[in-house]
Amino acid sequence: MAAAGGGGVGVGDGDGDGDRDRAGRRLPPHSPSGLVLQTVEMHTGGEPLRIVPRLEVAEEAVAARGLSLLSLRREVAATQDHVRRALVHEPRGHADMYGAVVVRGGAAAAGAHLAAIFLHGAGYSTMCGHAVLALGRFALDYGLVAAPSAPETAVQLRCPCGPVTAFVPWDGHRSGNPVRFHSVPAFAAATDLAIDVPGHGKVVVDIGYGGTFYTFLSAEQLGLDVCSSTTRDLVNAASAVTEAVKKQFKLHHPESEDLAFLYGTILTDGKDAFSEEPTTNICVFADEQVDRSPTGSGVTARIALQYHKGLIQLNQTRTFRSSTTGSLFTGKAVKEAKFGDYNAVVVEVSGEAFYTGTATFTVEEEDPLKHGFFFK
Repeated sequence: MAAAGGGGVGVGDGDGDGDRDRAGRRLPPHSPSGLVLQTVEMHTGGEPLRIVPRLEVAEEAVAARGLSLLSLRREVAATQDHVRRALVHEPRGHADMYGAVVVRGGAAAAGAHLAAIFLHGAGYSTMCGHAVLALGRFALDYGLVAAPSAPETAVQLRCPCGPVTAFVPWDGHRSGNPVRFHSVPAFAAATDLAIDVPGHGKVVVDIGYGGTFYTFLSAEQLGLDVCSSTTRDLVNAASAVTEAVKKQFKLHHPESEDLAFLYGTILTDGKDAFSEEPTTNICVFADEQVDRSPTGSGVTARIALQYHKGLIQLNQTRTFRSSTTGSLFTGKAVKEAKFGDYNAVVVEVSGEAFYTGTATFTVEEEDPLKHGFFFK
């Protein structure tokens, strides 16, 4: 099965003789039946995003079968997971790599400028704020929006959790920063929930939804400091909390059981009351991946929790700092909403995304590790 990246990758006979992409660059020897994927590389607050502008099999599934984005996410997971593993796992990626497959048109995009399937080391997420910020810039710079307008263009994205709008600076020639987005309705799923965590005893947590579900608690409850404890200790403790919550609390999503899962745990400095000063956190998600950014969907969920508890008001901006890189996002609740039985808010998250390059990845069929390996 051959898959081509956006911008065009020429697939030749694989013998390395005259086999070039459309820019005229010679490709290394590769299998004619294997993957050839062109990517655009970005990061937001230090968290990587490997963008696949085009995946032929996904386009074909949308065109032939009219799949929704959630259905396409299931289809790709079931039949094309080798693409994720090849791009995200070593030797092309690493244990904390993150990616997005861009989908255009059809039921999957549902009228948006683009849809996205999010990829991580353990599978597929339903929302990713740092990716939305980067994809907003990508959509303008790579022509996915027909007529961008200055000084800012609204980019409509379809995420597995629902529609999200990014607002991207545009000077008439290129996109800029900061980018902001408006979330799907975010809500408090549980507050002040007592959980028994093996090795740590009873802790009190909140669970918030910002396109995906997270558990929140102060690192202090686990005998740690989010700013000074080792990353390994923070990861181990956060992972223990995630597993404990999964066993002791059942999540519900108003629209789809595909979205009713706990994505990870965010440990904080405990500074939930409104302040002009940044509050610091670390997000441990999926299979112990560590977000380098302050986590866009996590900021969304944390703002929803703070608003639910009466700690902030509409349009009060808070600043969130990543304990891993020191990078900053801002967040604020911009309007109230109803989501099923939940009182929710739409949250605006802002941050900076940057390009780091492009890449063309190939596969040799005889390579025993051609579809990657996962090493932590």
